Amino acid sequence: MEKRVVITGAGVISPVGQSLDEFWSNICAGVSGIRPIEGIEEELTVHVAGQVFGFDPAAQGLTAADVRRSDLYCQYAMAASIQAMAQSGLVSGENIAPERFGVYIGSGIGGVHTFVDQTKVLLNEGARRISPLFIPMMISNIAAGNVAIRFNAQGVCLPAVSACATSTNTAGEAYRAIKHGYADAILTGGSEAAVHPIAFGGFGNCKALTTESDPKRASIPFDKRRSGFVLAEGAGVMLFEEYEHAVKRGATILAEVVGYGNTCDAYHYTAPRPDGAAATRAMRQALDEAGYQAGEELYINAHGTSTPLNDKTETAVIKMALGEEEARRASISSTKSMTGHMLGATGAVELISAVLALRDGIVPPTVGLEEADPECDLDYTPNVARKRNLDVAISNSLGFGGHNACVALRKYNG
Repeated sequence: MEKRVVITGAGVISPVGQSLDEFWSNICAGVSGIRPIEGIEEELTVHVAGQVFGFDPAAQGLTAADVRRSDLYCQYAMAASIQAMAQSGLVSGENIAPERFGVYIGSGIGGVHTFVDQTKVLLNEGARRISPLFIPMMISNIAAGNVAIRFNAQGVCLPAVSACATSTNTAGEAYRAIKHGYADAILTGGSEAAVHPIAFGGFGNCKALTTESDPKRASIPFDKRRSGFVLAEGAGVMLFEEYEHAVKRGATILAEVVGYGNTCDAYHYTAPRPDGAAATRAMRQALDEAGYQAGEELYINAHGTSTPLNDKTETAVIKMALGEEEARRASISSTKSMTGHMLGATGAVELISAVLALRDGIVPPTVGLEEADPECDLDYTPNVARKRNLDVAISNSLGFGGHNACVALRKYNG
């Protein structure tokens, strides 16, 4: 028997807020966290980023030992997980069996700060001087492992690595695991802390990043002036829970997870498939599983990276997945216009935005959208949030390597 899956907690570390309430308040107000790059001395070809300023590990519940033994990406994941668990009220061994509690938290890149620092040690001092913590701090699964240790989650544990689709995939796979009875609850999401010269160099030299110096003109999805994405950092984590389990313990339900699509372009390592066929299938899989019907009030949190190819391709994909009429009825936005592109964390943070949009009946805006691209001609909610009593929300993620993922939600009405 298939189970229903609901969301009972969420936590966010982002350039626009380091708690769920602060994040959502700023997103709805159209506040951008994109600013001139700070704290990097190297000469770069890019000028702006979505950085997390003033992160205080102790205030987020981390110990000095947690900080000493963890890369920054892992600290972000732990902080977001602590927030999600606090909101959910779930306690392993008290209101859930440890073996029925899992963790699906991924990262696209992992501990890049640790990797670069220890590479410098290798080059300057030799292999014998490399830290014994190098590997457990650097590997991209360790956030999931450390979160599982923190919360005594002894059940399923499956990090994903699928570039920009990473945490949409972790969420979708967590949904399936609970739906088919492998767990009663799973902490799921993603984390990234790749605002680093090596990432700026790598993404910048493959022409993926904007070189715009004005933060207000840098991340402008679906605008004809767009020129590339803005690199950002942070984490998003949600507590997915089997419906009856959540109801029995009196948990507050934020939304219901109702669909998941997962495909691959099998076309190019960075560019999207021109015909959009695989991304369309991912959207359709999620919508069909959700039981979406024409005429329902739909919100789409678009991948919307502000790159020339992605935004026009995603526009075409939405039209193919929904049909022209339904595509034009949908409310769409890209919260990357405010957060920047958080890589492996972006899907989870955007899914959290979709959860809150459903809960509150508010469609967040796409800020900076002033000059519409004729090839991006849908309702992208320019600059100002809009009230709409939503029924269904989906979040799209389209990653390097052709990874397409989509998770569908329904408003929870009891």
